[in-house]
Amino acid sequence: MSDTHSPIERRRTFAIISHPDAGKTTLTEKLLLFSGAIQIAGSVKARKASRHATSDWMEIEKQRGISVASSVMQMEWRDCVLNLLDTPGHQDFSEDTYRVLTAVDCALMVIDAANGVEAQTLRLLEVCRARNTPVITFVNKMDREVRAPLELMDEIERHLGMDSIPFTWPVGMGRAFGGVLDLRAQRMRVFRAGEDRLDDADDEMIEGLDNPQLAQRFGAAHATAADEIELLRDATPEFDAEAFRAGRQSPLFFGSAINNFGVREVLDALVELAPPPQPRAAMQRVVRPEEPKFSGLVFKIQANMDPAHRDRIAFVRVCSGHFTRGMRLRVGRTGKDIRPNTVVAFMSQRREILDDAWAGDIIGIPNHGTLRLGDTLTEGETLQFTGLPFFAPELFQAVEIADPLRSKQLRTGLQQLGEEGAIQVFRPHFSGSLLLGAVGALQFDVVLHRLSGEYNVAARLAPTPYRVARWIHSDDERQLKRFIDENAHRIAYDVVDAPTVLLTHAAELRVLQERWPDIAFHALREHAGRVFRTDLAG
Repeated sequence: MSDTHSPIERRRTFAIISHPDAGKTTLTEKLLLFSGAIQIAGSVKARKASRHATSDWMEIEKQRGISVASSVMQMEWRDCVLNLLDTPGHQDFSEDTYRVLTAVDCALMVIDAANGVEAQTLRLLEVCRARNTPVITFVNKMDREVRAPLELMDEIERHLGMDSIPFTWPVGMGRAFGGVLDLRAQRMRVFRAGEDRLDDADDEMIEGLDNPQLAQRFGAAHATAADEIELLRDATPEFDAEAFRAGRQSPLFFGSAINNFGVREVLDALVELAPPPQPRAAMQRVVRPEEPKFSGLVFKIQANMDPAHRDRIAFVRVCSGHFTRGMRLRVGRTGKDIRPNTVVAFMSQRREILDDAWAGDIIGIPNHGTLRLGDTLTEGETLQFTGLPFFAPELFQAVEIADPLRSKQLRTGLQQLGEEGAIQVFRPHFSGSLLLGAVGALQFDVVLHRLSGEYNVAARLAPTPYRVARWIHSDDERQLKRFIDENAHRIAYDVVDAPTVLLTHAAELRVLQERWPDIAFHALREHAGRVFRTDLAG
C-alpha cells in the first residue's frame, strides 16, 4: 500500500458478524492486538477475571460475558486505517446490528467450525445481501474437533448464495491441527498455541505447498489437505475482485482466534480486498466519498458511555469529504446548525479528541438530544440518507416504578434509551404506563439493568396483551386523524412521535387493513419517522 493513496482510499470500514459464541468478540480483540491498538487481549470467557474484552465495555456485558452493544474501534495496518464496528452477537439485539451494517462497506463473518452457519448469522447475511455488502469469511476454532472443511465450505456457499474462494486451507483439526496453507503465498503457517501476547519471531513458515517437509511433519493430515486442495482447484472459480465487491464471492480463511492464529491473514485481506468508502444513497441524490464537502449519517446513539458525565454520543459515519473540529454542520431533520468542538474517536468505551476525519471514519459527537438516529449532517446541503431500519417490536411490556418520586428520572432514562435504539418506548394516546417494545426478551433485562445502574431508577415490568405493532401513515391527513380517533385505545407514539397501532393478534391487523384501505401499516420505519417501508428491500 503506497503512501501516495488519498486518505479516503486508505480507509476500510467493516463490521464483524456472527452467531453468539462463534468467537466474534475474541477475533475483534486479536485484530486489535495484532495491529498494536492494545497490548493484551481479554477473552470474554474469562468474565470473572479482572480483565474483560475491550469491545465489551457495558457493565452487563462484563457480568454476563456477552456483547449487547455495538462498539467502534480504529486501528492501522499496513498504512491503512481500519474502522472496526463490533456488533451485538446476541440475537435479541439484532436491530442494533442491522443499523451498524448500514454504516460499513464490508462484513467479516465469523463461523464456528463445529456448528457451521447458524440462525443469527443467516439473519445478518440477509441484510448484507440486501445491500450487496462484500463478505469475508473466517472459520474459527480449528484447534477443536470440528466439521470437515469441505463440508463447511459447501454449507457456507449454500447459505450465502455466493461462491466461497479459499485463501487459506487447514491442515488437520483439534489436537492434530498443524496450521493453514496459504494458497496465494504458496506456504504454510505452522500452528502454535498462545492466547495473549504475540511475537512475530515465533511464527514458523514453511515455503512451498509441495515442500516434502509438510508430508514428513504432518503426515495424514497434510495428505488429506493436499487432496482437498487438488479437488478445489478443479471445482472453485478464480477469485474475482469485482465479484467479491458485488457480493457474489466470499474469500474464505481458517484459523483459531483465541490462539492468535489466522488473524494476520484476515488483516491482510481487509487491506487488500475490502473496498474503500463507497457512494451512499440519499433521498435527493447519490453522495460520493471523494466529494469535497462533508456529509455524515448518525447510525447509533449511545447514552452514558461515561457514567461520570451522563452524556450521549452520536456515532456518525463520515460519508463524504473531510471533517475538521469546530466546523459548522447542519442537521437535515431540523435545519439547525451545530458546531461540535469535542468530537471524539473511539477505542470501545475509551475515546480521544480528534481534529479531523475522512470519509469512511466513525466519529462521535457528544450531544444532549440534538441528534437522533438517522439524522444527516452536512455543510448546508439538504440531504437525507436512506437505509437505516427500525423494526416493529414483537414483545411488549408495561414499565412501572416502585418510587413515584423517581418518575421524572424514569421518563428521562427511557427517553434516552429509546433515542439510542436500546429499546422502543411507546407513549399511549390515552394516559397510562409507558410501554416498552423489543425484538428479543433480553432487551428488557438490559433496560432494567441500565435504568438501575445509570439512572438510579428501580423499575419493574408488567405484561401487556399486545403482540403486533405497526406504524401508520396516510397521504390523507383527515383519514389518518379519523383512524387515530376511532382507534385511540390502541394508538401509541414512539420516541419520535410516530403514531403506532398496537394489536393483540395478527388477525386484527388484517381486519384493519381491509377496513382502512387509505391507511398504510408499516413494519419498518426510518429517519426520525419520515420514511416508512414494508420490508428491507423497500
